[in-house]
Amino acid sequence: MKKTLIFLFAALFSFINTSSAAPALIPAPPQLSATSYILMDAYTGKVLVEHNSKKEYPPASLTKLMTAYIVDYERSLGNISMEDMVPVSEKAWRMGGSKMFIREGSKVKLEDLMRGIIVQSGNDASIAVSEYIADNEETFADLMNQHAKLLGMNNTNFVNATGYPAKNHYSSAYDLALLSRVKIINYAESYPMYSEKYFTYSGIRQPNRNKLLWRDKSVDGLKTGHTEEAGYCLAASALRNGTRLIAVVMGTKSDDARANETQKLLNYGFRYYETRKLYSSGEVVNEGTIWGGVQDKIKIGFVEDVLVTIPRGHSDSLPATLEVLPTIKAPIEAGDVLGKIIVKNNDEVILERDVVALETVEEGGLFKRLFDAIKLFFLSLF
Repeated sequence: MKKTLIFLFAALFSFINTSSAAPALIPAPPQLSATSYILMDAYTGKVLVEHNSKKEYPPASLTKLMTAYIVDYERSLGNISMEDMVPVSEKAWRMGGSKMFIREGSKVKLEDLMRGIIVQSGNDASIAVSEYIADNEETFADLMNQHAKLLGMNNTNFVNATGYPAKNHYSSAYDLALLSRVKIINYAESYPMYSEKYFTYSGIRQPNRNKLLWRDKSVDGLKTGHTEEAGYCLAASALRNGTRLIAVVMGTKSDDARANETQKLLNYGFRYYETRKLYSSGEVVNEGTIWGGVQDKIKIGFVEDVLVTIPRGHSDSLPATLEVLPTIKAPIEAGDVLGKIIVKNNDEVILERDVVALETVEEGGLFKRLFDAIKLFFLSLF
């Protein structure tokens, strides 16, 4: 049984109080001319708008988000470097569709190939990278699917590294938003590539196909895709006033349509929602009593920043309930879960997060442990 301690954010933060607030009035989201779409808060993962978001569709070149992700992953492990010179096979050179125009038998710096994948959507660059990392594209596709499983992309199966039309090659708007979110958060150092408007290789200058990079200064990624079967697709992200949103739109009818429909989603999200930080990493939210330890109190809080997605302008009424274990006994290690906090907006639970020990408390001496045990015994009687 847990002992419940109720704290109101007004006691912790000046911008939150417990006065009754008017309910957030948010209009219905725009209806898009697309087969599938989703709008997600990049920092919290909250889905704000969705339509057929978990239905499986051909992802076209949005596939290359995973190809580039694996490059980042392997680089983070030290297995490869952006300075590596990657050999170009005949298969990569002959690959049709959008191209970076690399030459068979040459070697290309991995950093250039990444720009070829991200900015130019080069199928040839994607195959060269897949062969460099996994020896062949088929093995690389298996690696892609393993990563998809680990990321929770449950409606995805990759057959190739490019998104070139193939049987049993599919994904969903939700899965691609998940992948985009992990890319943005975990590999921020290479994310600026997704905002580059042009890339020139071998004297050939090609533009980024994401038109929103020109139309909306807040948009800084991610990737377009198009095949006859998939239609025109776009995964885009934008940052405004501390709130970052991800929109994925699949199956529109034209290049302009995918940009326009995606812009509708982003504008709606930024107009009616915002991301707020309620707690900072390491911030103490409570000092609990600890029994049998070298000290009598233990600091309780969070190991990471705590963010929530809320209706814009309605952050002044967020009551929180802090539930702490009724009895905390030493020894306790920093990071041990000691309870949870529940935050509500009106009657909707918008956050439920574990609270942890922010410090390690060792056992006290024999006398201290015996004395605390006696006190606990008598307290339990009442």
